[in-house]
Amino acid sequence: MVGPVLPLRDNVPTRITPFVTWSLIAANVLVFVLYQLPDLQGAVDELAYHPCEVNDSCAVVGQDWLLTAFTSMFMHGDWVHLGGNMLFLWIFGNNVEDVMGHVRFLLFYVLAGLAATALQTAFTLSAASAAGAAIPNLGASGAISGVLGAYFLILPHARILTLVFFFLLREIPAWIVLGVYIALQLYDANFQWRHPPEGGGVAVFAHLGGIAFGILTIYLFRKRKPLRPAY
Repeated sequence: MVGPVLPLRDNVPTRITPFVTWSLIAANVLVFVLYQLPDLQGAVDELAYHPCEVNDSCAVVGQDWLLTAFTSMFMHGDWVHLGGNMLFLWIFGNNVEDVMGHVRFLLFYVLAGLAATALQTAFTLSAASAAGAAIPNLGASGAISGVLGAYFLILPHARILTLVFFFLLREIPAWIVLGVYIALQLYDANFQWRHPPEGGGVAVFAHLGGIAFGILTIYLFRKRKPLRPAY
C-alpha cells in the first residue's frame, strides 16, 4: 500500500485504547515472522488464497479456499508489503475502532477482507486466464482498504502528516490523501481490466472491494461520532 504519498500520522485523538488494531498488527507480524519466514513458499502454498479453487478450475493447493479466504488476510509477500500495510492500519485503524467499538471493528475488518477477496475473485475468474486464476492472493490490504474507506467518510478533514514522493513532509487533509489512494486503485483497476495480470502483482480489485465495503457500511457499524481533530 506504499505509493507516492506515504502517511505517517494523523491529528485525531481517540476515546479508547485500540486493542483490536494493535492485536491485528501483532497477529500479522507474528504470522509473517514465525510462520512464513521459515518457509515462505510453503506457507503461501498452504494458507494463501487461490481463486481458481472456487470454481474448481484447478486442484486445491494447501487448505481449502473457505479457510484460506480468512488466513490469507494475515499473510504477506515480503517485509515491504507487511510494513506498508501495518503502517496504514496503525494510522487509520484506531480512529475507526474508536467510533465502532472493539467487537464491531473486528467484525467490520474481517467482513471488509472477505468483501475484498470476493470482488478480486469475481474479476479474476471472469477476466483472467487459468494461469492468472492460479496466482495466490495474500495480504491485509483488502481489509485495511475497508478501514480507509470508512475513515474517508467519517474524518475527511483530519490532517495527515504525509511524506510526498519520499522527500517532502506536509500535513494534508485526509480526503486528499485517501482520495489519491482511491484514484490510484481505480486507475490500476482500469489497466488490469484491459490487461489481466498473468504472473502476480497488486490485487487492486481487492483494494476496491474493501474501499467500497468501508464506504457503504461505515454508518451501519458506527456507534458514535469520532472526536474532532486536535487542530
